Amino acid sequence: MISEKNLHLLLAKRTVQYTMHIIVLVLSIVLIVMISMDTFRNINFNLEPKFLKWQFWICVVFILDFLIEFMLSDRKWHFLWSNIIFLLVSIPYQVIILHFGWHIPEKLFYLLHYMPLIRGGYAMAYVISWFTSNRATGLFVAYIIIMMSMVYFSSLIFYLFENHLNSGVTKYTDALWWSCMAVTTEGSSISPVTSVGRTLNVILAGMGIIMFPVFTVYVTNLINRKQKETNAHKEMIKTYEQIRKEQKEADATPPTS
Repeated sequence: MISEKNLHLLLAKRTVQYTMHIIVLVLSIVLIVMISMDTFRNINFNLEPKFLKWQFWICVVFILDFLIEFMLSDRKWHFLWSNIIFLLVSIPYQVIILHFGWHIPEKLFYLLHYMPLIRGGYAMAYVISWFTSNRATGLFVAYIIIMMSMVYFSSLIFYLFENHLNSGVTKYTDALWWSCMAVTTEGSSISPVTSVGRTLNVILAGMGIIMFPVFTVYVTNLINRKQKETNAHKEMIKTYEQIRKEQKEADATPPTS
């Protein structure tokens, strides 16, 4: 039986976890909104000093959340390896590189431009999946959020690079439509003309091939589980009715002298 002291400690631990996760969720949404607003205004968010400053402090909060979770965890090594990706995406690589003036390969620095998008989407999936009580459901929710985030962020990047170069992309909704159709592997009438657009096309198609079977398996397992629960409930009712029938027959039978 849990003592009153341990119960208070457990409640305090859960309160801290919920508070930090809500803060991370809000900051993830703020980060995504900032990226979206700059993209809609045809501004490269990676070059905005205000955005870099905001991104730095958001990363600080993300890392603080990870460290608090690590300290509160009963299985610290398990927590570390299970959430190492969250820690890696929480590091403000661009701010650190620019602050110290480090020179890194151009292609690597180019890839780091998309880290804020990955950071916002993954953090949101990480937090929302934490709030779900069922582990399988939490993992499925995380997959869905990651896929939706990837579709949305890809549409932003596609619009940023293809706008004014691709005659098929005249407004953001064109890029969003292209991204949605690319992840379904159906394709659309819009063809990318830049190397970034073509790369996104391959990534989205690959993600669609991986993610949609996960959705199918989850729904199938959910239906099977509900069917088993329904059958078990019917069997229980049948057994109960059989017992009642036997009891009535026993009551109706006159006692032998």
